[in-house]
Amino acid sequence: MNVTQFLDVNGSLLADGGYGGAKGGGGSGGSIYITAYKMTGIGQISACGGNGYGGGGGGRVSVNIFSRHDDPKIFVHGGYSIGCPDNSGAAGTLYDAVPRSLFVSNYNLTTDTYTLLLEFPFQPLWTNVYIQDKARATCPLLWSRVQVQGQISLLCGGVLSFGLAHYGTSVFELLAEELLMSDSTIKVYGALRMTVKMFLMWNSELHIDGGGGDTTVSTSILEASNLFVLRESSVIRSNANLGVHGQGLLNLTGPGDSIEAQRLVLSLFYQIYVGPGSILRGPLQNASRDAVTPKLYCDRQDCPYELLHPPEDCNVNSSLSFTLQICRVEDIIVEGFIKGSVVHFHRAKTVTLEPSGEISASGMGCRGGVGEGKLLGNGFGSGGGHGGKGGRVCYNNSCVEGGITYGNAELPCELGSGSGDYSPDYSSSGGGIVVIGSMEQPLSGLSLEGSIRADGESVKRSSRDENGSVVAPGGGSGGTVLLFLRYLILGESSLLSSGGGSGSPAGGGGGGGGRIHFHWSNIPTGDIYQPIASVKGIIHARGGAAVDDGFHGKNGTITGKPCPKGLHGIFCKFRCICLINVPLHWNGKLAASTETPQMAAADISSLDRLGPRTCKYTRF
Repeated sequence: MNVTQFLDVNGSLLADGGYGGAKGGGGSGGSIYITAYKMTGIGQISACGGNGYGGGGGGRVSVNIFSRHDDPKIFVHGGYSIGCPDNSGAAGTLYDAVPRSLFVSNYNLTTDTYTLLLEFPFQPLWTNVYIQDKARATCPLLWSRVQVQGQISLLCGGVLSFGLAHYGTSVFELLAEELLMSDSTIKVYGALRMTVKMFLMWNSELHIDGGGGDTTVSTSILEASNLFVLRESSVIRSNANLGVHGQGLLNLTGPGDSIEAQRLVLSLFYQIYVGPGSILRGPLQNASRDAVTPKLYCDRQDCPYELLHPPEDCNVNSSLSFTLQICRVEDIIVEGFIKGSVVHFHRAKTVTLEPSGEISASGMGCRGGVGEGKLLGNGFGSGGGHGGKGGRVCYNNSCVEGGITYGNAELPCELGSGSGDYSPDYSSSGGGIVVIGSMEQPLSGLSLEGSIRADGESVKRSSRDENGSVVAPGGGSGGTVLLFLRYLILGESSLLSSGGGSGSPAGGGGGGGGRIHFHWSNIPTGDIYQPIASVKGIIHARGGAAVDDGFHGKNGTITGKPCPKGLHGIFCKFRCICLINVPLHWNGKLAASTETPQMAAADISSLDRLGPRTCKYTRF
């Protein structure tokens, strides 16, 4: 329909598919094309699929109207399916030529059938794309590129997919000013390269299946230069490698918000906020068999070079040992959870953990490992070793020693070791690794009211094998917490832990403690003492507990970088020389109170029970 001036729509303009009845399928919607200078009216324009036993697919409507008043209703939804109410016909398309916007809407009719979007124009680009009201759209072609000048919006149950299920062998590009998702889903079979200025998610999901075995498409990159926000239980999940980059704020607002991948790198943001109940995780907790699995260096006793001297580019690199890295971020605030096997913070300025915040590599280390706990023939196991030796186990006068100690207490970076037969039901894992800072780029400040943990896994229940025999593995050993710092605040509720896991309640040995090391940078050595740490919380690397015929694991190590002359201890403090008023003894009697008291010197740590004293800090 080509109207040179005015079009008034107060009735109905229809190209709907026919009704198929209780046994026949509905017809598909037809096509409507309208050009006009001005359109008025409150009528209806429709190219919907017809109802039937199986609903027909929606048609296509295109309008090119410069001025629109009292918009008529325009429908392109699929037809209702009598035989399968949850699978109506797929939505059609509405294209508005003046703003160059595409709408795919199914009018809230549930469907499992997708609307094909075979290609997006490049000259000129579309301005906006809206997929909404339970519509499903797909870009099935290999190496597709979706690019618009403005928004891509998925609203009210809208679904957008890239590629074909079970054939994750392509790379897809998505470019826009804004990607807005509300109660919606994006599915990617392959890898996704997303570049937007703003990415906002509200109760939405982005799933990337890049585990098809093709290493060239195993890495997805999501880049939002200004703002990246997840709210109301929004989820981003990849079973392969995922890089998330930006220049502004990354905000996981609250409970249920999560970003998870087998290997996850977040970089270049000004600030990352992990809200209460939200999660950053790498690797996945329950990965499928086709997931890209990061390789842990469980058989090595030496330290991987990149843990001490990480590369500067912050790119996702499958050859490196990190499973979760936060790189080149000014400030990191954690009120939720950060979990991984090898967690690394590089080129960050400050890290703040609130009381509810936790950075954890507990139980994320090796099932075997250098300090693997040994098994008796009857299924009882000793604890894994690391910083401390694993607890041994005995049964009917037969004993097996716990796992050995290994690694370097002065600069540790080893994974903890486990115990058992490597199967999830009959074994335990050691703790992973948490490294904050690096040799070249120490963290300016760590403020901790929450917890940083790399504990070994505890065996919480007894198990029986297929023959009904009791299997009692030992606990996993603690992993490593390595901190490159300039200043540390540990509040009263804080916890730094690399403890061994408890052995099986049936009698496994406890895991050995792990290792915690403080590697200070630029310690002040001027005439005025400047403390580098305020410590009120708990720091421990205890061995794991055991019962019955098991023995406790040995404690691990807590060390600090050697201090400059005149300072001592893990936190490089001054000794305090105290001048204490001690009355003279004369012939076994107290001297008169009028006598001048003698001044005695002693270490403050041995004088807590003595009376008034005057202290001064001094070097010696």
